[in-house]
Amino acid sequence: MLQRIRDRSHGWVAKTIVGFIVVTFAFFGVESIIGAFTGSSDEVATVNGDKISRQSVETEVQRAIRSGQVAPEQEREARTQIINQMIDSRLLDQYAEEGGLHLSDAQLDQLIVSLPEFQDDKGRFDADVFRNRLASAGYSPTSFRQQLSSDTLREQLRQGFASSAFVLPSETEALSKLQRQTRSFRYATLSSADLEAPVTLSDDELTAWYDSHQQNYSRPAQVKLTYVLLDQAKLAEGGQVTDKALQAEYAAKRAEAPREIAHIMVEKGDDVAESRSKLEAARDQLAAGEDFGKVAASVSEDSSTADKGGELGVITRGIFGEEFDDAAFALDEGQVSDIVDTGDSLHLIKVTGLDIASFDDMRDELLTDARQSASRDAFNEKAQQLKDESFAADDLKSVAKDLDLPLQQTDWVAQDTDDALLSEPGVMSAAFDDEVLKEGYNSDVIELDDSRRLVLRVAEQRPATTLAFDEVKQQVQREATADKTTNALKALAESDLKTLSDGQQVDGIDWREAKDVSRQADSQLPQSLVKQAFALAHPQGDKSVYGHAVLKNGIALIELTDVGESEPGEMDQFLSRLASRLQAQAAVQGLQESLRERADIERK
Repeated sequence: MLQRIRDRSHGWVAKTIVGFIVVTFAFFGVESIIGAFTGSSDEVATVNGDKISRQSVETEVQRAIRSGQVAPEQEREARTQIINQMIDSRLLDQYAEEGGLHLSDAQLDQLIVSLPEFQDDKGRFDADVFRNRLASAGYSPTSFRQQLSSDTLREQLRQGFASSAFVLPSETEALSKLQRQTRSFRYATLSSADLEAPVTLSDDELTAWYDSHQQNYSRPAQVKLTYVLLDQAKLAEGGQVTDKALQAEYAAKRAEAPREIAHIMVEKGDDVAESRSKLEAARDQLAAGEDFGKVAASVSEDSSTADKGGELGVITRGIFGEEFDDAAFALDEGQVSDIVDTGDSLHLIKVTGLDIASFDDMRDELLTDARQSASRDAFNEKAQQLKDESFAADDLKSVAKDLDLPLQQTDWVAQDTDDALLSEPGVMSAAFDDEVLKEGYNSDVIELDDSRRLVLRVAEQRPATTLAFDEVKQQVQREATADKTTNALKALAESDLKTLSDGQQVDGIDWREAKDVSRQADSQLPQSLVKQAFALAHPQGDKSVYGHAVLKNGIALIELTDVGESEPGEMDQFLSRLASRLQAQAAVQGLQESLRERADIERK
């Protein structure tokens, strides 16, 4: 069963992690990074009595914004979409649970370490790659495990319904013929040089354009901010640390260092005693000096690692379950654990290596970490002082002075600023909060991360406005001229096409030939040109059909002369798969709609 899950998961998990959440699952998320964006725990909806919290929605909204999937100004629309998708996900989760679908911890563990997205160039699981890719997507190891489990079960449901869909051969053939269609045509480009005279605009025309396109010349609401940033790294600089403290810091890191792990796994099955006996025999072989890899190859039931000596790769805490982690991190290099029960399976675990540099190589890092640890109390005291004083103060200047921190100021910034610090979650939303923006208070202290705190105040503000004509006159001139030029070229094109349709020639047209062009046209042809050529009616007899297409820098005249069909090929197979996929999507959509119709969904 594990192998079937793994095989079916590779495609979509790869897209989820490598692409950091594909469009289909863009807003299916986990309820991690709790409290970073909202303090409210009120639910926004219930699905058959199962609550969806406001906190979990805000987590997904902020993740979507930080990953670039949603522009900050589209936050409201994204929130509505996210709620709808979370409702759909919850319905599928409930349906899977009712159907008895289940993924054990052991199966989930093996699925994670087998994914190539988390492996090094030797095909071994790499904890650093795992952590970095999860962090980039906004996941912790625990939250990712939860999400992967849910997504795997949902995918099983979707695949089950998708496999029930089918496409008739006649439908596939009709689609293939349409896709194999080719068109032969001539085209000629008209540019501003083809006009009798250059386009000019009067002041009245410019003003009229400006008045009718004011959305192009708007400026969002902006603020100038003063802020105080408390950074523990700054407090830690220059602190004195003894060699004994560094040795203690190294010992602590070594105890929690990533471990290169190999294991021998036996599923519990119905006869737990027999499974344990099998693993006890393997343990005895190891005690007698048998090679761990050989025993793993003959005993382990983990098909993905048995033939590799049981190697799981490098792991850190939180990747596997608590029992597995506790056993692995109690071992030093070369040691083998006693039998470890992880619920669904039994393991013998061997630490084949510790992923940690020597003390001397790590001295600088240890010094930084020790200073950071030593500065924690001072940081916490200053963080509390920052909270107390900024709450009571009428400005931030006195707060900065009392904490011996610089008072910093920004230039004009909008809510969608790309400034690295200001774009941290919660910063600009605090700046545009009514109490800060309208009533002039200091913001609450914003926890940027474990070691940074920030409080801000609005120094100046200016509302969203339409920029004055004089400020954008050059932009208006460019855009209005381009629009008038395009309209003039369209009129010229329509005149030329009428002449051509009447069977007469138009002097000065430089025709170019395009033979047997497919819908997947060569990149040298503008896509808008190809699209318009395929939108024209079929020629009747020897009579051509004419049309025009708007290009980036002009207008193209089109004379369609022939419609043909290419030979069947690989594209037909692709289209057959595409048609089946579309039918499968319809089946899954039907399931989702049915679940919605029968569900008790209440929005708050």
